[in-house]
Amino acid sequence: MSLPDDIYSQRILELAANMPRADRLSQPDASATAHSKLCGSRVTVDLSMQDDVVTDYGQSVKACLLGQSSAAVMGREIVGSSAAELREVGAAMRKMLKAGGPSPEGRWADLAALEPVKDYKARHASTLLVFDAVEDAIAQIEASRGEQGAHALKPQEHVSDIATK
Repeated sequence: MSLPDDIYSQRILELAANMPRADRLSQPDASATAHSKLCGSRVTVDLSMQDDVVTDYGQSVKACLLGQSSAAVMGREIVGSSAAELREVGAAMRKMLKAGGPSPEGRWADLAALEPVKDYKARHASTLLVFDAVEDAIAQIEASRGEQGAHALKPQEHVSDIATK
């Protein structure tokens, strides 16, 4: 089955071709992996935070073009973001893909290039992997500090079986 050109637009190709922070961190505060059972895509992230703000980030992305594009935007924008902002961006992406919500705005506006994916449920999981992994890593850091995030999910909830739900 071939997918229409709007799924693999020039902008998505450009984002995926410019993957920032594509190296793993040597001593992160937390690491997390999200995997799509449907397509086999896998994203592993390393996160360092001071207080509630990301200070360093690394990632290993073995995913399709859509997963790579999401991870590229994350890699470019994550340092300096708060846990709350990252959860909001993840929630906006899920709402955009699953419920026709608006795309993220501001410095996350490049994620709008992935809006056409909403019509292809089987591609949602790979597109959302980086958000699942980042939120898992944040939850790990908060748990290690004895904090409870407002929307913290259990790590097993981040293994992206999203496409099968």
